[in-house]
Amino acid sequence: MQVTLASALRGYTQNREHVPASGATVDELLRSLDQSFPGIRFRIVDEQERIRVHIRIFVNRELAGLGSAVREGDDVRILCALSGG
Repeated sequence: MQVTLASALRGYTQNREHVPASGATVDELLRSLDQSFPGIRFRIVDEQERIRVHIRIFVNRELAGLGSAVREGDDVRILCALSGG
């Protein structure tokens, strides 16, 4: 399946917005991404295996967690919150 990445994560993918990944859950999908683009999972998931607070993952426009199921053809988007002062 194709995953759409926020611009803040594209440094890991040679600036590619859409990248292939596989897995039956979001966690497996992120591990698949990390095999292709080392280090990207750590930008998304912290040391305690939680999605970082500034990251949101959507599967078919629904907020998803690491255990959420994914299937071929699903629309998976990984977004980053913007902040500033």
